[in-house]
Amino acid sequence: MDRRSLLKTFAGLAACPLCSSRSFAAEAAHWSYEGATGPAKWGDLDAASKTCTVGAQQSPIDIGPTITSQLPPLKLAWAKKADTIVNNGHTIQVNFAEGSGLKLGDADYKLVQLHFHRPSEHLVAGRNFPMEAHFVHQGSGGLAVIGVLLVEGASNPTFGKIIAGMPKAEGPPVPAPAGIDPNALLPAELSYYRYSGSLTTPPCSEVVEWLVLTNPVPVAAADVASFAKLYPNNARPVQQDNRRFVLRSN
Repeated sequence: MDRRSLLKTFAGLAACPLCSSRSFAAEAAHWSYEGATGPAKWGDLDAASKTCTVGAQQSPIDIGPTITSQLPPLKLAWAKKADTIVNNGHTIQVNFAEGSGLKLGDADYKLVQLHFHRPSEHLVAGRNFPMEAHFVHQGSGGLAVIGVLLVEGASNPTFGKIIAGMPKAEGPPVPAPAGIDPNALLPAELSYYRYSGSLTTPPCSEVVEWLVLTNPVPVAAADVASFAKLYPNNARPVQQDNRRFVLRSN
C-alpha cells in the first residue's frame, strides 16, 4: 500500500477508529473484548490486524518511569459543541464537525471524535482508573490522541450530557445533545505523558502520538455506572513497552 492510500485508510480510522467506515468494516473481521474474538486473538482475525500481534509499538501501556522533558504545550482550539453521537457496538463516540483542532509544536491536527473506555486503557504505575476518554485528532502523517483519565467524584456536566444522550443500542449516528463542550472534560492543567504507539483496537496501526494527561478528571459515579451497563469492559489490556521512552512535560 502506497503512502497516499495508507493515509486515506488512517483518515477513515480517525473518523471512527473503533468501528471504522462501513466499507472498511465490511472487509474487516468481527472483533470483541472477550472470547474467541477478544484482544488475545485480534492479530489472528485477518491480515490487516496482524500488527496487533507482531507490532513493536502497541498501545495502551502501563506508564512507569518517565523522562521529564521540554515538551511543547498542547494548544487546543475546540468548539464548544458536538456534531453527532453514536453507539458503534464497541463504545460511545461523539463526533465533531470541522473547525476544532490541536497544535503540537509545528504539527497541526483536527479533532475528529471522542470516545470512552472502561476501565482505563492506560495504567499509571500499575494503577488503572474507572474510565478513560480519548480525543482523536487527525494530522497529515498520522493521529494524535489525547487520553484523559476519569475518576469518580464530582459531577461533570458535559460527561453527564453525553451519558444522558447516548444511544442505548448500536446504530447510526444521531444528533448530539446541546451543550456538549469537550473543553469541560479537561483538567485545569494540561501536563502530559507522551509516547509513540498504536490504535488500541484492530487493526492496531502504529500511527498514534499518545498524549496522556497526568491529571485525572472527576465525573459522577452514577454516570460511570450508566456507561458500564452498556460497556462493562471495553479496554484492551496493557501491551509491552519494548523499551520505549515515555516523556513527561514540565
